[in-house]
Amino acid sequence: MGWDIDQVTSHFKVDPAKGLKEADADQRRRKTGPNQLAEGAKLSPVALLLNQFKDFMVLVLLAATLVSGLLGEYTDAVAIMAIVILNAILGFVQEFRAEKSLSALKKLSAPMARVKRDGMWVRIPAVELVPGDIVSLESGDRVPADVRLIQAENLYIEESALTGESVPVNKMHHSLPGGEIPLGDQKNMAFLGTMAVRGTGIGLVVHTGMETEMGRIAHLIQSTEAMQTPLQYRLEQLGKILIVVALFLTALVVVTGILHGHDSYKMFLAGVSLAVAAIPEGLPAIVTIALALGVQRMIKRRAIIRKLPSVETLGCASVICSDKTGTLTQNKMTVTHIWAGGRRLTVGGSGYQPKGEFEYEGQKVKVQRDPALKQLLEIAVMCNNAVLVRDEGKEGLLRRKQESWRIDGDPTEGALLVAGAKAGLTNNVLEGAWQRVKEFPFDSERKMMSVLVKDRQGERKLLTKGAPDVLLQKCTHILYQGRKVPLTQSLRNQVSQVNEELAAMALRNLAFAFRDWNGAEPSSELSAERGLVFIGLAGMIDPPREEVKEAIRTCRKAGIKTVMITGDHQTTAVAIARQLGILTPGGITVNGSELQQMNDSQFEQQVQDIQVYARVSPEHKLRIVKALQKEGHVVAMTGDGVNDAPAIKASDIGIAMGITGTDVSKEASSLILADDNFATIVSAIEEGRSIYDNIRKFISYLLASNVGEILVMFLAMLAGLPLPLVPIQILWVNLVTDGLPAMALGVDPAEEDTMNRPPRNSRESIFARGVGWKIVSRGLLIGICTLGAFWLAYSEMPEDLVRAQTVAFATLVLAQLVYVFDCRSDQSVFHRNPLSNMALVLAVFSSAALLLAVMYYPPLQPIFHTTALGTREWALVISASTLPILLAGAVDMIMRPIRRPVQDPSH
Repeated sequence: MGWDIDQVTSHFKVDPAKGLKEADADQRRRKTGPNQLAEGAKLSPVALLLNQFKDFMVLVLLAATLVSGLLGEYTDAVAIMAIVILNAILGFVQEFRAEKSLSALKKLSAPMARVKRDGMWVRIPAVELVPGDIVSLESGDRVPADVRLIQAENLYIEESALTGESVPVNKMHHSLPGGEIPLGDQKNMAFLGTMAVRGTGIGLVVHTGMETEMGRIAHLIQSTEAMQTPLQYRLEQLGKILIVVALFLTALVVVTGILHGHDSYKMFLAGVSLAVAAIPEGLPAIVTIALALGVQRMIKRRAIIRKLPSVETLGCASVICSDKTGTLTQNKMTVTHIWAGGRRLTVGGSGYQPKGEFEYEGQKVKVQRDPALKQLLEIAVMCNNAVLVRDEGKEGLLRRKQESWRIDGDPTEGALLVAGAKAGLTNNVLEGAWQRVKEFPFDSERKMMSVLVKDRQGERKLLTKGAPDVLLQKCTHILYQGRKVPLTQSLRNQVSQVNEELAAMALRNLAFAFRDWNGAEPSSELSAERGLVFIGLAGMIDPPREEVKEAIRTCRKAGIKTVMITGDHQTTAVAIARQLGILTPGGITVNGSELQQMNDSQFEQQVQDIQVYARVSPEHKLRIVKALQKEGHVVAMTGDGVNDAPAIKASDIGIAMGITGTDVSKEASSLILADDNFATIVSAIEEGRSIYDNIRKFISYLLASNVGEILVMFLAMLAGLPLPLVPIQILWVNLVTDGLPAMALGVDPAEEDTMNRPPRNSRESIFARGVGWKIVSRGLLIGICTLGAFWLAYSEMPEDLVRAQTVAFATLVLAQLVYVFDCRSDQSVFHRNPLSNMALVLAVFSSAALLLAVMYYPPLQPIFHTTALGTREWALVISASTLPILLAGAVDMIMRPIRRPVQDPSH
């Protein structure tokens, strides 16, 4: 902003010393509205529920319900309507709960603001801020609105959420030259959602809510249409196919039956029953249940699925583009190596927990016995403005509180505090012995920070930390092998070599020095920071998460490529990528400037081989997504910043960070990681694959069963036989026998090879990879064997049609119950242990028990046109119902080598 401070305060009619009056603030709030990002049109619970009835399959079911009701089949109509309502309720509950989970996350991140009102500093919710408010910023504060700074004391603000720049920006309060100034160069502005990491400042609120920079991007994201998932598209296709097939086969059966002399009304009623049977009305409910249960499992694994079908889309993922910081790494800078007194030591421990050992060549080192190491750590703690905070966790299942540690302030300084705390050197301990007299803050030109301290005897020391190459030039001596000696050129070369070796390990290095101070208090850093004694180096890095390496190995076995995208330096990115196994021999690393120089054609030629993108801005992410999609990949893209949101939205699977992510990135996503952990993405992909496998299983079961039912009737009509099944029996099989086992297939445990096969092609038909063949072959065999059993029973006693129909009814039911176990694997019915899915075993027993009830319970026999069967009839039923699975196994053994070359590949 080009205005000077007087112009800004005049424009907003505010006195910075007093702030706004409460009455003025209320008046302005009524005009501008609350200081929050609009969430787009939120559906009411009623609208959310009604939306569940817009699905094509559901509309088909509603039409079937109407037809059944008009024909007097009230039992069927009620059953279908019950399933439709169950499906709607399940979908509504899941979407409602997902949005509630997201709202809870937002409340956790809702900031407070320290604002001057009526001449007093008070803390209020940031949502109540208005243009003209005077706000205070300190280290650790989230900026509550877009503000023009009017004071800035060593103020650094981390703006990666908005600009993608990971390095904090040094802010100032001076006016800038007029004209269009890029966002990243507006150094006298602080923007909503960014974080103050060092220093203090006071600013005047100039924009709130949707008028802020974040608000403008949020508006663009909310106007973007969400893509239809592969599952939604395939089920819509399936519904259309089924309705056409159902109408055609129904008409064929009815016409054939009438031509063979059957009663027209009975044939029409049988035709309607077959039409309803051909449309598996349990499908939407079972799909919803399978997805809902998968989503619940994902919530337990720290992922929030915002829309039910989104978890299935993960099963198609062929590339995961992941941020480095916080997702692949811990997002906790950690000192891992120290060079002091001529020795290089390693530092154990992880994260911010102050526990870890110091070791030299595998032997533990006692800090108190190593003067150089002790002095380095003392400087690291005292020449430091961060704070290490212990949080008491909530009581867990064992009623023990789990403590956690966090840093308030700059992450680099936090890492130094933790290293000191591991040696017992904390602020509390050292402040008792030393008192800070003066500070020369770090600035980007000097690349150093110094503090003057004095002990209880009044002796003073200047403690300094900074960039190794700069600090080394300010030193004349070095603490080496226990003695203070002149810093010769040989020793300078040794320090420089160690610095290069640590940098090659992708460590960020800081150097430490001191100076005894006997004169008057230094007037400037120039006079103070010279003639120093060099102590040593500390190398730190944001270490990889321990579980990520195994997750990436799992991805590779699953045929999924992992790509790292980071704004960090290329050396650091390459080191982490190699540690994690992302960067393989022959893999390419590209930085932002190289990417910028490539045209689209050049980039698309290389995109398949690029494994690491370093020093790229969030704007590049969108280009990466589109290039990968053009190559046929299904892309999962992670992000946390506002500028990440377009790429998240454009990707096939947008993944937002639940902890560090902005509200805008979460709104654009389909999956939110509650723990910001890459391993959670891999768990979600495994869940997505398993869910899709289960959907294919119960589609195979339902459709093959329905094909069998239709073929029994159609072939009987062609042969001029009586109706082998009456309409109520068809409906009973369709609603009872099909439903329970299919639902149990929806929760079938994942197969062992789920993550050992390549991702499926998102464009493949739901009938691909043998499902279509299985439906046709099993359905044909079930139909023929059922008709065969009916014909044998009818031929033996033509006068007892009910007996023959009962045999056909029992054969059809048992054949389907045997076939359901064949659906659990693409290989054979014996490939998986049937007891590994006890829900399925119970469902099969329940369906069999219901079959026996309608056959042997006298009050139900006239309703379902059944009769009790004897031993001879049961021998026929059992033989005919198991024959399809035996014949299918033999046919598969013959056909598998023939079908394999032309089978639709998974990718």
